[in-house]
Amino acid sequence: MHQSVFESSWDSDTLIEQHRKFVSPSHRGQGKEIISLDWTFSHHDRGPEIYGVKKEYDYVEKRTSQFQTFVTAVISNDNLIDGLDAVVQAPDVCESEMEYLNMTVKDSYDQMSALEDRLLELLNYQKHKLEYKKRTEIAYEMVLQIEQEGLFPSANYAFDNGVLTLYLTRLIESQGKHWVSEIECSRHINWSGEWERVDTVSEMLRTGHPESFRQIKVLCRNGEVKDYWVFSKVVRLKRYGRKRLAIVFETLDLVDTPRYYLTDALHWECGRILETWSYRWSSEIFHEFGKQITGLESSQVRNEEAVKRHFRLSCVSQSLLQRVSVVESKFERFEFSNGKATIGQRCRKIAREVLHSMLELSKRLFMEGKSTDEVLDILMPA
Repeated sequence: MHQSVFESSWDSDTLIEQHRKFVSPSHRGQGKEIISLDWTFSHHDRGPEIYGVKKEYDYVEKRTSQFQTFVTAVISNDNLIDGLDAVVQAPDVCESEMEYLNMTVKDSYDQMSALEDRLLELLNYQKHKLEYKKRTEIAYEMVLQIEQEGLFPSANYAFDNGVLTLYLTRLIESQGKHWVSEIECSRHINWSGEWERVDTVSEMLRTGHPESFRQIKVLCRNGEVKDYWVFSKVVRLKRYGRKRLAIVFETLDLVDTPRYYLTDALHWECGRILETWSYRWSSEIFHEFGKQITGLESSQVRNEEAVKRHFRLSCVSQSLLQRVSVVESKFERFEFSNGKATIGQRCRKIAREVLHSMLELSKRLFMEGKSTDEVLDILMPA
């Protein structure tokens, strides 16, 4: 199986393109659909040789650990969450290579061979520097590919400030779509002719004009109705131009830490901004489900293409699991589910279908007069 999945010549780019074509009809005409861009860590504490693994400080676990960083694009509506792509970020080796180059520099080279070796080292450094992509660049390439395919014409975007860049927003806007992003509290906006930090403006409004925050009710993607107290205004930002800002509190007395959201849709009301933002959390569900169920953190391969295949097969697996139709089980072992389909039941049905296909193939081969050894060689080549 390892050889057929990771060492054969099939193309993972073609797979994920076909996957997007497969899931796109499930999101058309099904109400609001949002594409969420995000990134996360895949931990491999015992696999330093796995492609993309680096040893750095993990701000989530609050410790130094070994992990891959990968960027995801996820589309969701009220019923489905589908991964559109997952790409691992190659580790940045430029800093360590530069340290090596600085430590081994010489004033002159007496031998031509030594000079050639040094030139190769410099060329390798330049090559790695040009090949390295930031998370924001990977996210931009994902959106560019998705929009060129045109399979999700009504889907707007939601992402946090770790993905927000000027060229990404301009790409989305050039497609006639809108985006919502959380921004950091230190972001500067033009307020009454002066450039002020957004948290400074928020504090001025909270203490001086608390009536500026209007209570609204928002129907989130999970069906929960939440109360928010929101101030919204079209403001000007450096480089980004005019955008709509929403300052959001979750308590009536405005004592909790506010969150700041930005959108290019100047005509949107606060409720629509927050409703769209609630779909951004689909990425977190996708990451959690993928790590626990479909093996996002189980990759043990050492080259880039094999890791890409592993991540993209995980996207396909999650979509297939969501679409498996399971009837209510009568077995005692599934009584706890109260008639609802569990992940275990879905996996079991898929396994039964695979086994059924294998048995049908074996039956046909035996009817053709093949021996047991010949059938075994077909099912499991030596």
